[in-house]
Amino acid sequence: MPSEPRVVEKIAHVSAKSEPEVATPERGIFLARPDPLPTGGPLAVKDLFDTAGLTTTYGSVVFADHIPERSAEAVLRLEAAGYANTGKTNLHEFAYGVTSQNPHYGTVPNPAAPGRTAGGSSGGSAAALAAGLAEAALGTDSGGSIRIPAACCGIVGFKPSYGLVPLDGVFPLAPTFDHAGPMATTVGACEVLMEALVPGFGRSQQYDFTVGIAWLEHSDPLVATRVREAAEALSPRSIDFPLLEGVGRMFMREVAEVHQDLFAEHSDLYGANVGGKIERCLAVTDSEYETAVRRRREYRQQAEAALAGLDLLLAPTLGFVPPPADVDELEIREAMIRFTLPFNALGWPALALPVGPAEDGLPASMQVVGRAGDDALVLAAGRALEAALGAR
Repeated sequence: MPSEPRVVEKIAHVSAKSEPEVATPERGIFLARPDPLPTGGPLAVKDLFDTAGLTTTYGSVVFADHIPERSAEAVLRLEAAGYANTGKTNLHEFAYGVTSQNPHYGTVPNPAAPGRTAGGSSGGSAAALAAGLAEAALGTDSGGSIRIPAACCGIVGFKPSYGLVPLDGVFPLAPTFDHAGPMATTVGACEVLMEALVPGFGRSQQYDFTVGIAWLEHSDPLVATRVREAAEALSPRSIDFPLLEGVGRMFMREVAEVHQDLFAEHSDLYGANVGGKIERCLAVTDSEYETAVRRRREYRQQAEAALAGLDLLLAPTLGFVPPPADVDELEIREAMIRFTLPFNALGWPALALPVGPAEDGLPASMQVVGRAGDDALVLAAGRALEAALGAR
């Protein structure tokens, strides 16, 4: 561990519209890096995870000078397995957004699709992988924040079952929706990361799966085509899997409880995008919250019934290709999380897997989803799909 933290090119507070003075592969991706870089498998760590002796901002200027004394448990487990923290990656402020447009530290670029959003909130981790600046990465996912950047940047991202990967030392967003998980360029690499993150985790050798597929009708034509073509390897049958409705106020109340005191003291240091969302979260009523809690329970029952008799669900990760990098996050937020938030509400494992180019030649992505606890099965199916795609 370095004795002194080093900020890459010194973290600059920038306006949302400012351009970087110098273009480098790291610009907008890393916020801090150890000096010297440690030896081991290069691991990019989302700057929501505490790292001992290394600046950890949570994407906010409130914590611009924050240097933790202890690393998050997930980081410690990966370091014990031989991974080396190669840098803290940029993110949407406090992980509350889907574009990684950070008004304080710059917008994360998308190396796989220049000019398009890298997705959020784990955009820097996905971008580091797409740029070849890391071999593995850590992200968090409360409404799609691992899977959305994976889809936008053409890499693999895995949201495990709720609670499987520890969140100790990770700044929360909405605690009953929050997950931590691995990101990589292949499914196999994600499996290796899971073996390090979860003691006793073992790969499944199952090769036969009963599979349903859903939500293609809600997707753009070429995205639907790519997902359907990739899914053919598992011979899925179409099912009517419900979309999530009416749970947003529960998510918002949890965000409000996390930020209430901090926002009261430092509201002037929040960016307009996240600050406005926090204000709306603080306005959620008890009645709205209780209704949303009931709706979540009902959704869990509906989801179990829809998947009855099947092992897995396949679905698009996003219904469209990555939007432009300067898109208004508030305008696309609901559409971006439409297919990902359901599995945070359920706590089910969900893998985002690239399936080739779609509209405008931009990347499309498919989710492989299983019931809580079926993480190894989801990854095994993803491995089979990845092999089938590679064989084409």
